Amino acid sequence: MDTLRILHLESDPATAARVQQAAGPGAATHWQRVTDRETFIAALAAGDVDAVVVGAAAAGLERREALRLARDHQPQAPVIGIGDSDDPLRWLDLGAHDHLARDQLWRLPVLLGGVRAELQNRRLARLARSRALLVEVVKQLSLARSLDAIVDIVKTGARQLNGADGATFVLRDGDLCHYVAEDAIGPLWAGRRFPLRACISGWAMLEKRAAVVPDIYTDPRIPVDAYRPTFVKSLVMVPIRAEAPIGAIGNYWARPYHASDDEVELIQALADSTSLAFENLELYRDLERRVRDRTVRLQAANEELEAFSYSVSHDLRAPLRALQGYADLLLTQAQPPLQDQARSYAERIRNAARRMHTLIEDLLSLSKVARTELQWRSVPLGRIADDILASLQHTSPPREGLRVDIDTSLRAEGDPGLLRIALENLLSNAWKFTGRTPAAHIEFFAEADAGDGCVYVVRDNGAGFDMTHAGELFQAFHRLHTEAEFPGTGVGLTIVQRIVHKHGGRIWVDAAPGRGACFRFTLPPPP
Repeated sequence: MDTLRILHLESDPATAARVQQAAGPGAATHWQRVTDRETFIAALAAGDVDAVVVGAAAAGLERREALRLARDHQPQAPVIGIGDSDDPLRWLDLGAHDHLARDQLWRLPVLLGGVRAELQNRRLARLARSRALLVEVVKQLSLARSLDAIVDIVKTGARQLNGADGATFVLRDGDLCHYVAEDAIGPLWAGRRFPLRACISGWAMLEKRAAVVPDIYTDPRIPVDAYRPTFVKSLVMVPIRAEAPIGAIGNYWARPYHASDDEVELIQALADSTSLAFENLELYRDLERRVRDRTVRLQAANEELEAFSYSVSHDLRAPLRALQGYADLLLTQAQPPLQDQARSYAERIRNAARRMHTLIEDLLSLSKVARTELQWRSVPLGRIADDILASLQHTSPPREGLRVDIDTSLRAEGDPGLLRIALENLLSNAWKFTGRTPAAHIEFFAEADAGDGCVYVVRDNGAGFDMTHAGELFQAFHRLHTEAEFPGTGVGLTIVQRIVHKHGGRIWVDAAPGRGACFRFTLPPPP
């Protein structure tokens, strides 16, 4: 239990001895007797007082004046009057805790016990508040991403934790202590550097333990001349990091003050959390360096991909066009006209060239999706879908019994170009896979969904597929139908999935052989 510090104003030594004897033995009680006005005021100003006992009048000081001084200088310290000449009720009216006649000294142990209990309650309440504050400071430190942020959090938190008159943040700089920042009632040493072995922060770092200094003028570790211009009379200094300390955090008081074990533990806990914040900062900086390096590599890869795309676009298309053109000439202008096997070979060459051209276009589209940065706009999905299907009807042979239902009012937030590509692939698939279906039906509409808000749906009643193979559907070059049944490259749905994922949405499918397919996808609002 903490020592109960009692300031006793009593001019008569014998009376003082009787009072202290009546209070009972106790190693946890420290009595400081003063006999005159000057020493009484000095003791109050020092602040090292838990309770005040006012006995006989001291030289130059009336008892009620002593009560007033005690209330002014130490309002939290209870005042107990002892004597026969004063009205007890009048003392209580003036703010005293109690007043005892000389024949009531037997009550003194009870009063002091109550004072001790009250002080203990205050200490516990203060400790609870400080611990809650420490938790909040640690949370802030966990989010700090710069040295300046750590310094600002720590210097303010260090002072508030123990209700100190000042706090300082010190970092080791080789053989010097750099006083980086401070939060105090008066100027200290912010921005200055001192030799490691010439200041108390250096001592705490070298010794790897806390320094508790109740009175700077009586501690040989303190360079007193450096402290005289400041308000500091006592302090606590703790190292940041137990092994190989990198700095220190200090608390200062403007009066002689002996920090409790709880207060030292609090400031040390803050220092330990600060050490972790520095480690997190280093990890964060390392991560930033890695991200920068990876970004550079990614940019280089993108440039290579751009060059490759350019090569594919220009260098491969030209020979393919020539191959296809000469195959057409062989089939239409060769003399004599190609027959039988020769004609079959020429048709295969032309078809292969067309297929390669389609594959190159799909690969370029896939590359474009990966490289394109989203340009968020309000997109009229319904009107785009209607335009796509009108184009398919215009460029394809007439189809009897085909029914198309498009909700032209549908809109979404997203990249207009990419969303058009996605719809073109979905609707082209629906068109292709209903090509052999009597009374084909293609739909584009939306469904309400509690989790995703709006779900867009492309549905057809065409060939469909077995759902046991649905996991392969969005993989590039994977096809669930043969080329003879339905031609294609197996890239279109991969493109659709990447576009939807790039927008932060998701896509899924439900299908059955001979009963068509239903693709659903979501497009969340922009971040």
